[in-house]
Amino acid sequence: MGSRNRERRAEAVQSTNDSSALSKSSLAARGYVHDAFAALLVPGTARRAPLIHRGYYVRARAVRHCVRAFVERTGATPGTPRAQILSLGAGSDSLYFRLKTAGRLAGAAVWEVDFPDVAERKAQRIRDTPDLRALTGPFQSGDPRSTLCFESSDYRILGLDLRQLQRLDQALAAAGLDAAAPTLLLAEAVLTYLEPDDAAALIAWAAQRFSNAIFVVYEQMRPQDAFGEFMQQHFRHLNSPLHGLDRFPDAEAQQQRFLQAGWTACRAMDLNEFYRCFLPAEERRRVENLEPFDEYEEWHLKCAHYFILAASLGDSLSQTLVFPPSETFPRIDPAFPSGVFPASVVTGDTQGPCLKRYGHASVLLSPGVILSAGGFGEQEGRHCRVTKFHMLLRYSDFEWKGNQIGSWGAQWDGRLYHTMTKVTDTQVLVLGGRLSPVTPALGILHLSCENEDNSTEDPNVTVTKFGPEEDSTLSRWRHSTTEVSCENQKYLFVYGGRSVAEPVLSDWHFLHVGTMTWVRIPVEGEGPEGRHSHSACSWQGGALIAGGLGASEEPLSSVFFLKPITCGFLWESIAIQPPITPRYSHTAHVVSGKLLLVGGVWIHSSAVPGVTVIDLSTGLSFEYQIDTTCVPWPLMLHNHTSILFPEEQQLLLLGGGGNCFSFGTYFNPHTVTLDLSPLSARQ
Repeated sequence: MGSRNRERRAEAVQSTNDSSALSKSSLAARGYVHDAFAALLVPGTARRAPLIHRGYYVRARAVRHCVRAFVERTGATPGTPRAQILSLGAGSDSLYFRLKTAGRLAGAAVWEVDFPDVAERKAQRIRDTPDLRALTGPFQSGDPRSTLCFESSDYRILGLDLRQLQRLDQALAAAGLDAAAPTLLLAEAVLTYLEPDDAAALIAWAAQRFSNAIFVVYEQMRPQDAFGEFMQQHFRHLNSPLHGLDRFPDAEAQQQRFLQAGWTACRAMDLNEFYRCFLPAEERRRVENLEPFDEYEEWHLKCAHYFILAASLGDSLSQTLVFPPSETFPRIDPAFPSGVFPASVVTGDTQGPCLKRYGHASVLLSPGVILSAGGFGEQEGRHCRVTKFHMLLRYSDFEWKGNQIGSWGAQWDGRLYHTMTKVTDTQVLVLGGRLSPVTPALGILHLSCENEDNSTEDPNVTVTKFGPEEDSTLSRWRHSTTEVSCENQKYLFVYGGRSVAEPVLSDWHFLHVGTMTWVRIPVEGEGPEGRHSHSACSWQGGALIAGGLGASEEPLSSVFFLKPITCGFLWESIAIQPPITPRYSHTAHVVSGKLLLVGGVWIHSSAVPGVTVIDLSTGLSFEYQIDTTCVPWPLMLHNHTSILFPEEQQLLLLGGGGNCFSFGTYFNPHTVTLDLSPLSARQ
């Protein structure tokens, strides 16, 4: 029975190669990388989503970076052994053909190892494809009883199980692999599919067998947070669970893993750091403009959960700086936690439809009514841009019941990443948003939420669209709308966001609520740099802008106050100590003179974002962790909304989640409340 289970898991692992090969082919077809051979090595085609393309692009560039460093270091030199590349679990990868075309194999050769079925399938594909045969030159097909499936002067494909090290060692020696020659071992998403003891044995075997080598590894890490848990669930569902992540959960642990196995030097980093430090800014801009894109959170989270590692040993390769030190990507970890905010599922949340969506907006109409609209979520058994409204009604203390309701009048147009602002207890204004990354949602929506008998039971929502659609002021999304006051007049302050043409916006506009007209109000001081996915909240008649994603898709840590003055407003930058970790896609509230930044995404720390508290009178910052012991896991705190109840010292977290790379879409299943009472203990 155990043997059969191992066979099934091996088959599942092999199937991941097929999916990966199609993704690499799609990657090349869209111009992310130059690879004329990916499509020749895999049957069929598939058009992947931009998020998948980005993920596979940074993987391809990280591996290419390491291969180039090795090849350039070990280039053909008279009288020296030829360099060797040993690709473990190579699958349908086109590395050999790309190197051969680029003239990089004049003094090197490639060996590939994978499961026998995978290796033989690839060998047959090469034999059947003239364009591939032309590059390999004369070749031999291995004996059916042999592990050698394909052999040319500089290319060999072997069908072997990496768990059988004695057979692996013997077969590689028979295939001409020289233990004394400079060798690059490459394992892309391979070790994590092996049982930890098998992976450890493979790493140690390589350190003992080769005297002059670099071992490059690309695979998953950080299993402990919400994204990591959802990632693991995905692979378990595919019957190819990820192994060893609990033992080696981060880049530092992976480095120690190799050093303790006999490798003399090692450096590992996540893909966010690689992308920022080892790809030129011009190349990043090229890639970021290849396709319409609006899944920044999942892009950064994916990169945070994969690492690239290079371990080395031997005199000639131990000094090879595959990853030289870089100060362009500083680690900015949050301060030591000052306390914990307990989280719990809202009582009564299981009654009625759950709020499973992200990219939506929510507004507190009255102390007992919360209206949420838009976003991407579950509706009628499918994932789509949500057209129904969700109303959370309070019955007693903190017991709530959710209802999904339709609309009267104009239909909700399916927008997301918009803002909703309460005008009266029954009136809401919806500004901005998008229908797709190339289609902004035009016009202002007015929502009226009331019944003929003025009760809150099963209210109707009437949607009215007004304002000229050609008005480009609100052709934006991921912006903020904040209520501010000037000369006793109420305005909605619209700031930042992004548009079809601009990746970040830095402009602002004032909408006079009484007349529903845009007005010009003087604003002094140097304004914030352009950003989107920031937070904004009202304070002392002005607006606090915090964090966000800036130009070059870089998270920001700055906090600005749009301060009311006699003749308008003044931008003031708030100095914060200790510095806070740059973040975006969070929410924010002011409680007793303290700014709370809740959740979000950051890339400069491996810690999980909790709640950052900034004392607005002193600029001092404090960190609070969120205790999720009593909340079903995972809980993803980005693309969510939150509603503050200052009297009860409670914060409601509604929705949240995202399209998690190739792992599927996740929606937080419950409305969650945070107990903020520990905050008052500091006062």
